[in-house]
Amino acid sequence: MTTLLEVRDLRKSFGGVAALRGASFAVARGSITALIGPNGAGKSTAFQCISGVIAPDAGHVLLDGADITGRRPERITASGLVRSFQVPRAIQLLSVLENMLLYAQHQPGEGMLAALAGTGRAREREAAGQAMAILQRLGLAGHAAAPASALSGGQKKLLEIGRALMARPRMLLLDEPAAGVNPTLAGRIAEHLDALRGDGMTILLVEHRMDMIARLSDHVVVMAEGQVLTEGSFEAVAADARVQSAYMGARAA
Repeated sequence: MTTLLEVRDLRKSFGGVAALRGASFAVARGSITALIGPNGAGKSTAFQCISGVIAPDAGHVLLDGADITGRRPERITASGLVRSFQVPRAIQLLSVLENMLLYAQHQPGEGMLAALAGTGRAREREAAGQAMAILQRLGLAGHAAAPASALSGGQKKLLEIGRALMARPRMLLLDEPAAGVNPTLAGRIAEHLDALRGDGMTILLVEHRMDMIARLSDHVVVMAEGQVLTEGSFEAVAADARVQSAYMGARAA
């Protein structure tokens, strides 16, 4: 398997406190890689640097060999790397379908050229068809006309994934896609992620549910104190005494 995302020696400090201390890891194309570690390990900061929300102080992020370090989030999204957020960001008063359409790729808006060329309506129809196909896949098609506020917490997590898929990504960054979700719906989310991998999607996810990590991950990267502590299969990292010590130390603190 070839590498799609490579993180090289990322460093980031806030007010003199080092959140990332030279973190390096790679994500193979078509895989699900889990980024785990105790609270304060640097996972969220790494996600922020990868997705362009913040710029690292040093180091590089490469997507398919191209350096995307420090690019604005919208440029990174346009390059095919799309993220979801731990707290879903759907606009509650808009319908589920309208929320999906906000993330449609190449929105024509009210541009004069699109109107003159007669392409605006065609693109709108195409985007609506794409959105409904994704909602059908995620089991949300029956809620397309409902306001996003009417969805359950787990359904809002699925909508967050669906909105990311509207950008036609090559890779997804998923921030705790099953956090706060009941076990049944968490299982459904895992099934959807497994199916996306089967279609060739590359996924990097931060998740605290170890059952989900064990079920889905091809590779696990463990962070502690801003660095990569170890990486490998779930079974290998779970048996690593350093990983157990890092987690136990975090609980004791």
